Amino acid sequence: MKKPGFHTLAVHAGQHPDPLTGSLATPIYQTSTFVFKNAEQGAARFAGEEEGYIYSRIGNPTVTALEEKIAALEGGEAGLAFGSGMAAISALLFYLAQSGDHIVTSPVLYGSTHGLLHDVFPRYGVKAEPVDLNDEQALRNVIKENTKVIYVETPANPTMDLVDLAKVIKVAKEHNIPVVVDNTFMSPYLQRPLELGADFIIHSATKYISGHGDVLGGLIVGSKEHITGVRRTTLKDIGGNIDPFAAWLLLRGLKTLPVRVQRHSENAMEVARFLKSHPAVLEVYYPGLPDFPQYDLAKEQMDGFGGVLAFEVKGGVDAGRKVINSVKLCHVAVSLGDVDSLIEHPASMTHAGIPLEDRLSMNITDGLIRLSVGLEDPEDIIDDLKQALEQI
Repeated sequence: MKKPGFHTLAVHAGQHPDPLTGSLATPIYQTSTFVFKNAEQGAARFAGEEEGYIYSRIGNPTVTALEEKIAALEGGEAGLAFGSGMAAISALLFYLAQSGDHIVTSPVLYGSTHGLLHDVFPRYGVKAEPVDLNDEQALRNVIKENTKVIYVETPANPTMDLVDLAKVIKVAKEHNIPVVVDNTFMSPYLQRPLELGADFIIHSATKYISGHGDVLGGLIVGSKEHITGVRRTTLKDIGGNIDPFAAWLLLRGLKTLPVRVQRHSENAMEVARFLKSHPAVLEVYYPGLPDFPQYDLAKEQMDGFGGVLAFEVKGGVDAGRKVINSVKLCHVAVSLGDVDSLIEHPASMTHAGIPLEDRLSMNITDGLIRLSVGLEDPEDIIDDLKQALEQI
């Protein structure tokens, strides 16, 4: 039998009718602990000699279904779920790096990832160094003997800059350095970096995996060996686990992932074309526009262009705030991937904690606006942006 298609995996992977009741939906195993038949079984499970559940911080049947589904969708051996995207990122990086190690990163990062790498990790002797990952020679020059991770965001938040994954992975493999890719913006429906040779995928499952703005979660996907290693170390010993009800909500979200992301992408393309033609807009950053600098790369490594875009308005920070304060349909809120359109000002919101010099070097200007295009009728989103832009 041929491998099921993506839509089929989104519905069926990891989930089976409950053998006890026949329940079609995966039950919510709302329990903290699990009972052993005897002392020997408990010892065997703690030793890793027998499969089974011990404590819901380490594993839970509802959570297992989620982990199996995301692994199937990303094409990986195993998945691991966490209580937030940052819990997933920190757990994986603490697993991969230790005091004295060096991490190479994309130049543009999500604000909290930037904070973890540049504010928290230095306290423990780990240095993160940003570099233009599309410059192969620059990447080679920055790699050191103690480089233990190459951390990639593509598209980058919020500038939508892309990283040529095949190029980065080629260099990484020459030096036996694992590549971690934050795939939150694209979801596995539009981009599957493991197929290109990446070692780990990270998702803030709060975004497109959930799709409904009602749950926090994080996911990593990789080899069974390393996922087991993270589970038994930084998940078990630091915590950050997801609760069963949150996992159940994410399972529900994943069933509709492909149809939602397809509509998000279609709407975003229409909105991007409108913004591109508006006289109050200086620039639009969306990989699906033919004049986007990395348009060819987007077509090569992605199966679509996603639902997030950024645009810069004339008039700087004051004009940007005026637009945001004038929208009526779009919600002024952080996060992305929601069925509702969400608009925010990175310089004063998601990336406010980044020093001004660093922020400007990332091209996150005062007039930059990030828009997560929702599932409303695209004409209504455009009408809302049109009236808001008229205010400036």
